[in-house]
Amino acid sequence: MDIDTRLLRYFSAVAAEGHLTRAAERLYVSQPALTKQIKQLETLLGVRLFVRSRAGMTLTEAGETLAEAAPGLLTGWDLALQRTRHTAAMAARVLRVGFLASAANEATPRIIAEFSRRQPGWRVEMRQSSWGDPSGGLDDGEVDIALLRLPFPGQDALRVRELFSEPRWVALSSSHPLADRETIAFSELLDESFVAAPGETGEWRDYWLGVDERDGRVPRIGAVTDQPDEWLSAIANGYGVALAPESSARFYARPGITYRPLTGVAPSAVGVAWTPAAETNPVIADFVRCCLDVGGDDDAESLPVPDLA
Repeated sequence: MDIDTRLLRYFSAVAAEGHLTRAAERLYVSQPALTKQIKQLETLLGVRLFVRSRAGMTLTEAGETLAEAAPGLLTGWDLALQRTRHTAAMAARVLRVGFLASAANEATPRIIAEFSRRQPGWRVEMRQSSWGDPSGGLDDGEVDIALLRLPFPGQDALRVRELFSEPRWVALSSSHPLADRETIAFSELLDESFVAAPGETGEWRDYWLGVDERDGRVPRIGAVTDQPDEWLSAIANGYGVALAPESSARFYARPGITYRPLTGVAPSAVGVAWTPAAETNPVIADFVRCCLDVGGDDDAESLPVPDLA
């Protein structure tokens, strides 16, 4: 019997959440669609997986058995898929580079140019990820290496080198009472609504809400977005303010939005990240060296890079 891995992922989400509504929110699908998928899986297997009640979804004994096996099955498939895509990209001499927003800012074209000089015949394919995936596609194997904002969830499981840092500013509607100020203190924003990344991004979302600088005060969320255009629209329409890298004032300037320097928050770092499995890949090693040589701080060349030649 063949089972669509999507059905297993949906089942695993419901099993973990114990509630259809929460699982649907986590999966970004409607509750009726999720219910239909669970029923389809039960029909295919010929067993009942959940006992449904007003309190939520409780696993049956058969459901518990599948819940124990499903994560391993999905992890194995994901790993096989990642390796397959990576092998195909390497064979085609294409380096897939993930990034969020403006990546390494103005350094990105120079990094790619230097890589092309070092690796003639290779092509860099830039792939932008939504803010819902702060790993830039590394987590699901969509890319081979990524230019990212630090810190991000799962960073400790990857190889990461910091390239440079820049101040965090605040983006706010041009009609906001603080928009005419030359500099704004973060303490003045504690009661403001913020435009936030999706909740599942965890510490990455918290970092861009300034949680560490709030002295325990819970952020107010005015809107949740995972794409730059949606983020800009939410700010311009007054649904909230947002912390942003200083470079956003250059890369995401638009009518109705004002960027201002901010005091009281730590700067934002940009880094290059790759998986431990890439440690033996000389092409990825060369891209890392290009990032450090072109986009790094003055002491970037002293950072250790594995000798993958």
